[in-house]
Amino acid sequence: MNSVKTPPANMLSLSSKRPQTTATVILAAGLFAYSLYWLNSNESSQLMWLMLIGGLLGLALFHASFGFTTAWRNFIINRRGRGLRAQMIMLSVTVCLFFPALSAGELFGTEVGGYIRPLGYSVLIGAFMFGVGMQLGNGCASGNLYHAGGGQLRAIPSMIGFMIGGLWATADYEWWMELPQLAPVSVIEQAGVVGAILLNLAVFAAIAGITIWLEKRSHGEVETDKVFADITNWRRYLQGPWPFIWGALALALLNFATLALTGRPWAVAVAYPLWGAKLAMLLELELDFDFWTYWLQPGRESALSESLTSDINSVMNAGVLLGAFLAAAMAGKFSFEWRLPLLHWIAAILGGLMLGYGATIAFGCNIGAYFGGIASGSLHGWLWLVAAFAGSYLGTYLRPLFKLDAQTSTASTC
Repeated sequence: MNSVKTPPANMLSLSSKRPQTTATVILAAGLFAYSLYWLNSNESSQLMWLMLIGGLLGLALFHASFGFTTAWRNFIINRRGRGLRAQMIMLSVTVCLFFPALSAGELFGTEVGGYIRPLGYSVLIGAFMFGVGMQLGNGCASGNLYHAGGGQLRAIPSMIGFMIGGLWATADYEWWMELPQLAPVSVIEQAGVVGAILLNLAVFAAIAGITIWLEKRSHGEVETDKVFADITNWRRYLQGPWPFIWGALALALLNFATLALTGRPWAVAVAYPLWGAKLAMLLELELDFDFWTYWLQPGRESALSESLTSDINSVMNAGVLLGAFLAAAMAGKFSFEWRLPLLHWIAAILGGLMLGYGATIAFGCNIGAYFGGIASGSLHGWLWLVAAFAGSYLGTYLRPLFKLDAQTSTASTC
């Protein structure tokens, strides 16, 4: 006998799941196209192309359900490493593309440089906080963007927390930077391009090998992607779902395109403190940004006075949102979902605060510090990965305190 389950009394719910129509696709495509046109007309062609790259990133993230939070939790709880192995493929392709360009110092006529950051307590503690926050907030920096773009409005509390936490960290930034830290280390400079690539590929292979060994030990077999299934079906490219590996390759190539256009790797989290500062200014809060070390760094002080439409990171983040919206509409999966028990709201906001604070003091998030740091050949990217994975381990086991399911399906959703 079928029964209808009623949401608990303490659950805030706004859910509307309707079959997608052509109008939804037209709306998503029209909004995206108009945004590109507006940027080209009012800002610059570079920002137009960057929003397009952001849109393709959002589409790839949504169709491949490619992410970090659930992939890590899936390995921690279920010993399923398909998502982690996809990340290793993404990183392998990326270092092969990035390292020669970074060593040369230019790409297609554009001066390029990586994220080479110090190794210190700020990275260690910030990344650990981020790891806890991504499990409590049910999403990482990129994951929250494409979830929100796909209609999952429950990502909004985490994003709000992210902005507040990031802004809070900018006030404390000077204190964190004064803590003991080691000088930045570039593997490219230390080992040369070929040596750095081979060293990184060996580490990626070792991580993938460990996931295979533990997965076989736990389940007797290893999950694999059907990479070439329906490869001639053009609808699958537009409507999904994609294998993880398709998402991994798309992110690697689009990050390389970002490097060619901006001269540096893709970053996501750096936009959140700026959004928080803009909101504080809009609310006329008494905050002395002129005296905060974070905002005195080159480029950041001017960002406070300029429009968000001229900020590269904000434009790309908006592109991810719009790309995910278009992908969800084409897949017939767009629906407003805001169904969150009170404890989940608390976890989302708390997780968001930890995401924002941690990413700001750790020189980035899973994109800017982990993906971008390792792609830059910086040792701090590896320190970030270890600390964030440890934090994610703790966060996974804290989830039941907020009535969040510690288990996860075999698919990665963020």
